[in-house]
Parts: sequence; structure tokens; C-alpha cells
Amino acid sequence: MDQQKIGGFIATARRAAGFTQAALAERLGITDRAVSKWENGRCLPDASLMLPLCDLLNINVNELLSGERLNMDNYKEMAEKNLMALKEQEERHNRRLLNLECVIGFISVGTYMLMVFAACFAVQDAAWRVALIAGGMALMLVGCFFALKLEREAGYYECPRCGERYVPTMASVFIAPHIGRTRWMKCPRCGKRAFQKKVLTR
Repeated sequence: MDQQKIGGFIATARRAAGFTQAALAERLGITDRAVSKWENGRCLPDASLMLPLCDLLNINVNELLSGERLNMDNYKEMAEKNLMALKEQEERHNRRLLNLECVIGFISVGTYMLMVFAACFAVQDAAWRVALIAGGMALMLVGCFFALKLEREAGYYECPRCGERYVPTMASVFIAPHIGRTRWMKCPRCGKRAFQKKVLTR
């Protein structure tokens, strides 16, 4: 998707609908800086704002993502292209989250190991040793919690029995036995337990 083109189209449609950036932002419950970023091509509207934005600008989502008014001749073709582009964007976003999960996990475990090493070899006082080990453990647990939260939010888990792709509860992810990012969980659709594999898009 061409963000510059989409931004220019939003600006044109906004003016045609009689809105200033501030007035449009107020109707959407956001800041006018956010609208300015869209129109300058620096980012796209959040998915949750696309339908309300389109309603206010008298356009449809397909036209918004295409950055132009569409006629019936090219509507279907552009709809398919836009769906593919959104899918690729979602996959890139979820991949970044999973990479961040790995970074947080490695830093957390590395910090814990470093503090245990310091407690064993660099500190003589027993109270300081206990404090270092306890502090390292606390940091590691907090880091692992956030890493697990990122894994849950990045993409979906897919049931091998019925093909359902879903986002489980945090508790389900936390207690599930796992091999890497594949977790033994109950599918909310078919109710069967199986190893649910992590996938990046619906």
C-alpha cells in the first residue's frame, strides 16, 4: 500500500466532506496530530478507526486503502490487492512482536544469569548474595511474563483438528505445556485439546 497516496486521498476526501483536521479528529476521538500523520503518509489509520473514518468521508474501506475513488471495473481487483497488502502488513507486525519477545526473553535470562554469577563470585556478604539472586529472579519473571504476553498477542493459534485460528486467554497460554511456540490447548470452536501451532495471520 502506498501510504503517501492514501494520505493525499484522505486529505482530499476530508476537505470535500467539509472537515478541518481538528474537526475530523474530534469526531473520531483522536488528536489532530494523528490525522496530520495520516495525510503526510507517515502512518495509516488504525483498523478500528477505518470504518468510522470512511463513514465521515463518504468513502469505503477499499477506496481508502487504494488511495483513490474506484469504479466497478477495478473494484474487485483493488479489493483483492488491498486484502493481500493488509495480510502482509499484519504478518510483518506480528513477526516484529515475536522478534521482540525473543529479545526480551534473552535479556531477562541473561540478566538473571549475570546476577547469579555476581552473587556466587563477586560478593562475599550472604545478604547481598540473596538479594542479587532474588532480584535477578524477579527481573527474569517480569521479563518472561511480558515475553509471553507478546507471544499471545502476535498472531493466532491454529487448531489442527478444525482449523480455527484464535487468540487464547493469557491464563491458557501461561499454563499450557509447549514445544517452542506450539502449545497444548483446548480449541474454543471444536472443544478438542491438541498442540495448537502459532500462525501470524488469519
